[in-house]
Formats: sequence, C-alpha cells, structure tokens
Amino acid sequence: MEFVTLDDVIKFAVDREDTAYELYSRAAEISSGAAKKMFQELAAEEATHKDVFSKIDTEKAEHHKLCKIPEVSISKYLADVPFRRDMSYQEILTYAMKTEDNAYHLYKTAAGMTDDEKLQKVLMTFADVELGHRRKIEALYEERVLTEG
Repeated sequence: MEFVTLDDVIKFAVDREDTAYELYSRAAEISSGAAKKMFQELAAEEATHKDVFSKIDTEKAEHHKLCKIPEVSISKYLADVPFRRDMSYQEILTYAMKTEDNAYHLYKTAAGMTDDEKLQKVLMTFADVELGHRRKIEALYEERVLTEG
C-alpha cells in the first residue's frame, strides 16, 4: 500500500471504514443480546468515521492532538480467530480487537513511510481512531470475558 497524496489516504480510510462497517453489521446479524448491541454500536461508529474521513479538513487534522493510549494489547496474546457465522461472544471480541489493532498498525506504518509531515499527521490521526476502537473492545473483553470466565 503506497500513499502518495492525502486523497489516497482518505480514499483508503473511507474504504477501510466501509469494510469495518460491513464486518460489524454482519457480526450484529449473527449475534444476540449484548453482543448484538455492541456490534450495532461499532457499525454505527464506523459509518460515522467513514463520513468524517470523507469530509476531513487537512488543516484541522494537522492540529489534532493524538491520545496517549498504550499500544500494548490483549489481542497480541490471543490466538487468531477466523470469521464464521457461529462465532462465540469471546471469538467475536477477539476478531474485532485484532481487526482494529491491524488497522492501527497499518496507519502507523504508513505514516512512517512518508516524509510529508501533513500526511504523517493525518495518518497518525487515523491510527489514533483505530487505537480507540481497539481499547473499547478490549475493555469489553476484560469486563465480559476475563472476569466472567
């Protein structure tokens, strides 16, 4: 993946958010109860992010303050889970954590591949958003899986 212009980055981000929206919508369809609600909320967030990314103001992105969420992730210690129709709640959360973590690392790596400071800032802003998603899912995993066994 090579980002040459901000338009390239924005197009990629919009496509990525659309894919995430489809993933979480599908997960909501095959889930029930709390899992269904969580995935509906995540799908709605992804739809919002797609809209935000497609309307990004590069000048404002330049001044965005990145959050300081730790990079260490529970997902690094969990086995990969393939997406299937009969996933358990724990598997859905694991899959979602890994998806968000991969997106975070993709944007962060892409930021390191360009010398354009404005493009780096936008990519790190996108990475920051994905890190926030991952942390939200990790909190659910800690609350619902680790404590309930």
